[in-house]
Amino acid sequence: MKPETSATGTKREATVGLTLLAAAVLALIIANSPLSELYQHLLSMPVQIGIAPFTLTKEVVHWINDGLMAIFFFLVGLEIKREAIVGALSNARAAMLPIFGALGGMAVPGLIYASINWDNAIALRGWAVPTATDIAFAVGVMALVGSRVPPALKVFLLALAIIDDLGAILIIAFFYTAELSILALALAAAGIGALILLNRSGVVRAWPYLLVGVFIWLCVLKSGVHATLAGVATALAVPLSGVKKGSSGPLLGLEEALSPWVSFLILPIFAFANAGLKLTDLSANDILSQIPIGIALGLFVGKPLGIYGAVRTAVATGLGKMPHGVSQMQLFGTAMLGGIGFTMSLFIGMLAFPDPDSSAEVRLGVLAGSLMSAIVGYIVLMRSASDREFRSREH
Repeated sequence: MKPETSATGTKREATVGLTLLAAAVLALIIANSPLSELYQHLLSMPVQIGIAPFTLTKEVVHWINDGLMAIFFFLVGLEIKREAIVGALSNARAAMLPIFGALGGMAVPGLIYASINWDNAIALRGWAVPTATDIAFAVGVMALVGSRVPPALKVFLLALAIIDDLGAILIIAFFYTAELSILALALAAAGIGALILLNRSGVVRAWPYLLVGVFIWLCVLKSGVHATLAGVATALAVPLSGVKKGSSGPLLGLEEALSPWVSFLILPIFAFANAGLKLTDLSANDILSQIPIGIALGLFVGKPLGIYGAVRTAVATGLGKMPHGVSQMQLFGTAMLGGIGFTMSLFIGMLAFPDPDSSAEVRLGVLAGSLMSAIVGYIVLMRSASDREFRSREH
């Protein structure tokens, strides 16, 4: 989401977080009610698009995870490109701190999960589940603290989460692909070549990029690589500036147009479709099994330790500089918010464990780790703001 510093922007970000939370809670309520069978039936309904013989049939949940989430990843790609060119990642020195934080925040949770599941080859497939941060949820919780959070801290969290998203994209590309179709990949590569040609030719209308992007999505869908990566590839080709000096390309316009749809429709739909955990089916053994424990500890313990430790190391070695006006306690509270994996963790978990039993364990671990991280992160940020206000009144 494009950074906003106004009170309106803060209120909107808080609303985004609350909307995601509401969608997840609704899914949990329905999954544990008499409507549970209807919920599962709705998600498993086959839906066909196209005109015979060119048709594509998938279950509703797959249309959500492979189709709607491709739009989400397209928006992420737009954000990454903007931040790299004109945003918080455009200055190499300023970018070092969130880069260190993101790398630490991916490495430590992965190691914690792997250490808990080392003796189980199947469970090890989920090592990447706790490495992700949900940018919408994390920024939304921070927005609930209001103007007491220094602007530099919010910029740091946004940059951290965007780099984290880039890491998640690379993890999906390299570790969660099925058997590859060379023909489909070749056609997708031809589509990417067409995007590059459009960019180099100075095309500044959005629709040619979107049209080629749909073609790439169809090819990637059939290739064995996850289809959402087509959204990222398409986004990176969309120009930020126009041919004439000072003119704008379609990137910012697309980002602004898509952001509310992604925030208030696509992500809540994804949360509703994937957070429905039937609690009555869980036994004590399920709750204490390796997969949910590894995910929950990876998010709640590994994320803040990795982010905070890496950032402190970068500052101590002179490779990074603390954000202006940010205290150590506020930095730690922000690192705690990095443990809100939710959307991205659920998404990676779905790729790692397509079977229903393991999928339920993933949901349990993600929901527990994300909820604890959100609550503790909020409390720490509120406490740090109160301490700062108290000290300022003393002086």
